[in-house]
Amino acid sequence: MGEMKFLTSGDKSMVVEFGTVIDEKINNQVQELKEKLQMANISGIVSLLPTFRSLMITYNPKEITFAKIATEIKSLGEITGESFNNKKRILKIPCCYGARFGMDLRDMEDHTGLSRDEIISIHSSVDYKIYMLGFLPGFVYLGGLDKRIEMPRLSNPRLKIRPGSVGIAGDQTGVYPLASPGGWRLIGGTPVDFYNPDREDPILCKAGEYIRFVPISIGDYYDIRHEIMKGTYKVDVEEVLK
Repeated sequence: MGEMKFLTSGDKSMVVEFGTVIDEKINNQVQELKEKLQMANISGIVSLLPTFRSLMITYNPKEITFAKIATEIKSLGEITGESFNNKKRILKIPCCYGARFGMDLRDMEDHTGLSRDEIISIHSSVDYKIYMLGFLPGFVYLGGLDKRIEMPRLSNPRLKIRPGSVGIAGDQTGVYPLASPGGWRLIGGTPVDFYNPDREDPILCKAGEYIRFVPISIGDYYDIRHEIMKGTYKVDVEEVLK
């Protein structure tokens, strides 16, 4: 696993880097450091932003220095990632595959040699770890995609993708939380809002949690959408020991 490197990022941010590749064990180290720093509640630290392989720490230089933060982190003990995520918090996200949402499913059949039903079965059989959020508010970068359904990005990105679109790009899958340009291959759509500024917590999920896609029909999609508009729908969440 990666060893910690302390890097500067402007005059009030530190990046603690654990490696140079996308790897679940390295990401567990990132998440473990974030948890330990939250528990330590160090005065002067303003925010913690986890990425695939590093943690950005924003701080108030009037209260704490770069060197002091590095010392505090070293005092937390070895960050192995092994103590992080003894529990998996899995958000079960309904997804309507194909229909008006998954316009790239046919291309995926041609590219992979798999049938539509096989692609859907493979995609919905994994608990995807949320490595990080970025690009857009609530956009999840998920690890764990089966190699059989990996797809290259579109050579010509779409100018506008509808919110809730579920896509694949390379070895990752994710959900577009807002209308946006994008080059991911679209295989379905979820009625669930991954970002809603009117909610108490606008972002649906957090890095370190997991997502499992649950296939639904087009009728189910609009029924759930109706519940969401009424404020009565809650995402099903399962917690299991690893």
